[in-house]
Amino acid sequence: MDDFVGAYGDKRRSAAMLRLYGAMVEQGSVVVRKLGGDRGGELAAHRVLSSARVTPTMTLRCLSRGTAAACVGRRIVAAQDTTEVNFPGRQSRGLGPAGNRSARLASPAPGFLIHAMVAVDAESEAMLGLVDAEIWTREATAVDPRRDRMMADKESQRWLSGADVAAERLSDAAECIVVGDRESDIYALFSRRPAAVQLLVRAGQNRALDDGTRLFGVAASWPVLGTQAVDVPPRGPGDRGRQAVVTLRAGTVILRHPRNGRCEGDAPSLAVTLVEASEDHPPAGQAGLHWRLLTSLAVHTADDAREVVRLYRLRWRIEQTFRMLKTDGLRLEETQTADPHRLFNLAALATAAAVRIIQLVDARDGSTRPASDVATDLQITAAAALGPTLEGKTARQCNPHPAGSLAWMSWIVARLGGWNCYYKPPGPKTMRDGWQRFAAIADEYILANKPQSDV
Repeated sequence: MDDFVGAYGDKRRSAAMLRLYGAMVEQGSVVVRKLGGDRGGELAAHRVLSSARVTPTMTLRCLSRGTAAACVGRRIVAAQDTTEVNFPGRQSRGLGPAGNRSARLASPAPGFLIHAMVAVDAESEAMLGLVDAEIWTREATAVDPRRDRMMADKESQRWLSGADVAAERLSDAAECIVVGDRESDIYALFSRRPAAVQLLVRAGQNRALDDGTRLFGVAASWPVLGTQAVDVPPRGPGDRGRQAVVTLRAGTVILRHPRNGRCEGDAPSLAVTLVEASEDHPPAGQAGLHWRLLTSLAVHTADDAREVVRLYRLRWRIEQTFRMLKTDGLRLEETQTADPHRLFNLAALATAAAVRIIQLVDARDGSTRPASDVATDLQITAAAALGPTLEGKTARQCNPHPAGSLAWMSWIVARLGGWNCYYKPPGPKTMRDGWQRFAAIADEYILANKPQSDV
């Protein structure tokens, strides 16, 4: 991860942050004591996380460089969403109340929020990396009513800022489509959309249209374009998910500026595309799938509508990231780090580590993506030297993937994690264990093969 070099004004700080990041990916943990390896390493980790020269903004900007490089020339879905990290039963120690308004009033638990954006290849649906994240805690004091505040003073500004960051950092992508859920249904988001990005948002408000009608009822009279099968993810323990067949309708609507919203220079009306996907015959006892998708993309045919629905479905990648960050993976909510500055620095690294772990696990599918999506050039060189030593005499014991591909790298990592080529694909633990061994071996190889002038 050469992107860390010189990031914090000191080589030692950069090296310490790189070690922490690597240890999170390798060990699947955010416990600083464990990441440090020994007492000296633990103290060094706390020192760098406490440094005023180390901030989440710096860390995330460094890590986003690799993502931007991976996105060059590709069609990208930039999926953004917000998650809360709560610490019920703990002292606040500088953290404000978390949860929605009713939860904060009923049982004010301290916590903070992470608004993250990940880049997904729109064609292969592969996770390419973390684009950005905003980390903050709420003020414990009362704030002015929402309608009295400017957009820049609201938490919802994060959705607009995400689109701006995507336009800046993913400017070399062939196309960038920023995707959000119903919370991102904000008039100003479409009004102030950067020219370099497209928007795709699930409608959450029954908005007034320019002709006096309402958004949620307008598509009922539109002709049916076709149908589409959509995978519905599991909703909880014991639920295996299902496949829904939705009916597609699409057309152009003209949104009227919200009556009670501040204008702030926003257009009085906006023309956007509405794609409605509704499940007419859901299974007994289950609510039918019903998505109303607002987008700046043009939709003229049934295939165009199907593509919009498919792109919106890729939003699950950001939800997967949050699950890996929290209960299903790194367990950030169980950290004992209490100081907000250290905690936010740790959270920035952990968010990026969650994305990297997902990338390593995804690589098991035989993807032809380049190994550079998850490894440095020097690590790839080390893998090329190490790979043949892990192969056997039979065809099934040899790496079947093209050299330099992500699947080729994944095979090497899985073998180091103890995977037997004859059994089912390696699991997340095998991949993490394998990456831990690979990183250590690669470091030794790189050091042993450095030119004398660099040592």
